[in-house]
Amino acid sequence: METSGLLIAHQDTDRYRIDRKGKILKYALLVALLVLPLLLQQAGTHWVRIADTCLLYVMLALGANVVVGHAGLLDLGYVAFYAIGAYMFALLTSPHLVDHFAWIAAMFPLGLHAPWWITIPLGAMLAALLGTLFGAPTLKLRGDYLAIVTLGFGEIVRLLISNLSHPVNITNGAKGMGPNDSISIFGLDLGKPLVLGTYQVASVTLYYYLFLALVWVTVTICHRLQHSRIGRAWMAIRDDEVVAQAMGINARNMKLLAFGIGASFGGVSGAMFGAFQGFISPEAFGLQESVIIVAMVVFGGIGHLPGVILGALLLTALPEALRYVAGPLQTMTDGRLDAGILRPLLISLAMILTMLVRPHGLWPAPEHGKPRWGR
Repeated sequence: METSGLLIAHQDTDRYRIDRKGKILKYALLVALLVLPLLLQQAGTHWVRIADTCLLYVMLALGANVVVGHAGLLDLGYVAFYAIGAYMFALLTSPHLVDHFAWIAAMFPLGLHAPWWITIPLGAMLAALLGTLFGAPTLKLRGDYLAIVTLGFGEIVRLLISNLSHPVNITNGAKGMGPNDSISIFGLDLGKPLVLGTYQVASVTLYYYLFLALVWVTVTICHRLQHSRIGRAWMAIRDDEVVAQAMGINARNMKLLAFGIGASFGGVSGAMFGAFQGFISPEAFGLQESVIIVAMVVFGGIGHLPGVILGALLLTALPEALRYVAGPLQTMTDGRLDAGILRPLLISLAMILTMLVRPHGLWPAPEHGKPRWGR
């Protein structure tokens, strides 16, 4: 009895130490993330803009992970919800509707200029609604068939956006929409630099903190969902849908819920993209974007939140980092190597090599039944 008591006490001590180290690492990471843009802007706003883009894609990858990673639904049209959120934001904040619809101009002579607490929820709700409606006819499809249908849905949305300029001009077609209003929170306009005495905080740095807060909210929601009854139902459907239904799980409703929740994250990300860029066009929502978002989920570790975040960060930052590799190689070969081709080639080779070495992703989910302690 004394031996078992000592063993339990020793295990409790080890767990306490691990928990303490984990908390210290979390606080250190938080401080690093808060200081990072202030350091990066000393080298120019370009690097801060890259960090902002990384956070946007982290939100997108986390939303796609709900559908692809948790529910096991291969969605290659996820970029459609990204586009819906962006165009919803642009319609409500740009002068497009006022310029092309006289009755709207009569109602809002100064322009719409909807605040963020209207545009962001509307973008999320519209994307969730369309995601649910889109998921309804695809419930019986699996695997490659589902991928083809979702791919077609994404292309349909992009083509509609590109062609809804006549007879009624809703999206302005291939010309794009803008300028969009920047986000203003409690009188602080994120589109303008913040001057604190002799120190100036760039606009892209202010957007970084907004995106970081949204990423934190998204991670919290995804973590709670993953460990809830809903998350366990999704994973049961992913592993074996027939067995899940035999255990009483309503696969239909769970799949629709996954489509709706995942799409809402895409809608929020799209609204943030519209505010951050100030201008949007259909070229930003092509097939390549959908493939990259799914690749982030698989590359990092499908179904594992830290892995998905890592995959999104690497696949977003890697193309920019390779600029400093492609440039010298192009110079060494007297321009024979095109940088536009070389960078995607290097990224693809890096992904292939990584997936050969680690087929479950860079940071896969812990194996079922294997304890976390001592890893």
